[in-house]
Amino acid sequence: MRVNEFSYDLPAELIADYPSARRSESRLLCLDSVNGTISHRQFPELMKYIRSGDLLVFNDTKVIPARFFGEKETGGKIEVLIERVVGANKLMTQIKASKSPKPGTKIFFYEKNTENMVAGLVAKVLEREEDFFTLEFDAGLCIKNSLFPHGHIPLPPYIKRDDEELDQDRYQTIYAKNEGAVAAPTAGLHFDESLLEEIRGQGVETAFLTLHVGAGTFQPVRVEDIKDHKMHKELIEINAEVCEQVNQCKARGGRVVAVGTTSVRSLESAAKDGLLQSVSKETDIFIYPGYKFQIVDALITNFHLPESTLLMLVSALASKEMILGAYSEAISKRYQFYSYGDAMFIY
Repeated sequence: MRVNEFSYDLPAELIADYPSARRSESRLLCLDSVNGTISHRQFPELMKYIRSGDLLVFNDTKVIPARFFGEKETGGKIEVLIERVVGANKLMTQIKASKSPKPGTKIFFYEKNTENMVAGLVAKVLEREEDFFTLEFDAGLCIKNSLFPHGHIPLPPYIKRDDEELDQDRYQTIYAKNEGAVAAPTAGLHFDESLLEEIRGQGVETAFLTLHVGAGTFQPVRVEDIKDHKMHKELIEINAEVCEQVNQCKARGGRVVAVGTTSVRSLESAAKDGLLQSVSKETDIFIYPGYKFQIVDALITNFHLPESTLLMLVSALASKEMILGAYSEAISKRYQFYSYGDAMFIY
């Protein structure tokens, strides 16, 4: 299957640069994956499609202030995006600079919203592996306390503006708990407290796992045949309580509804013989058409970039033709796309 089979044209004005005024104000395109029927709703009308006995599984990762600015010891400007914290004083990062830094290069960090260097906040480039650079700080430095206060919310590259104060709240789910993501699990951005209460009041259960979304989620697929693509690794955590909830839901005939593609990848990574197992591990699972789902029955998700692994994933739950047909209709109906955009329910 070729990458270009997952292409579509999106008018630039349909990329949402800002969130809706209220979280649950977004629109919801509902796609029946059996017969291809499409319905156009508002997000709170999700209640019409889920039922008592179903289980919604959320990703409770919390976005960290992962984008930083500074300069090399030569004076050249540099931008650093954390991929993950890999030790007490080490980071795996992506770096933008006029010339890529070599191992041994020192990087000096600016105070937030200034070009004043933070005293003592210096990292050394240890190594480079493909697109990622490992940075090391002094052994006694606490990255969270010393570095994070100078960081910016890492808005996706297709949002062509600087981060603002509102993003500290709105580029974060209301149930975000475990710090470590550098991109939000955006399907969850549509839920507010009142909607969650209504869902639980209808007899629908909720469960929370953790996948720390990495910057690699925005990396393009650089091969022609999708089977040749290698996914970036991300850390997942699923505890025994969540496994019990999921396995009981499957046993009683309820549906496991994943909130976001990160929940899908986590659940399917931890599945064995149709049951969910507790895990704490890295996953590089790549889900594309032809994949046989063991756990996930339905999905709440945003609209994804052309030729992206996320678009390939949703095309495994419904057919590629159904998904691209739904995207075409969403474009004609002027839905908003990507992280701050509208949502889909695939069932």
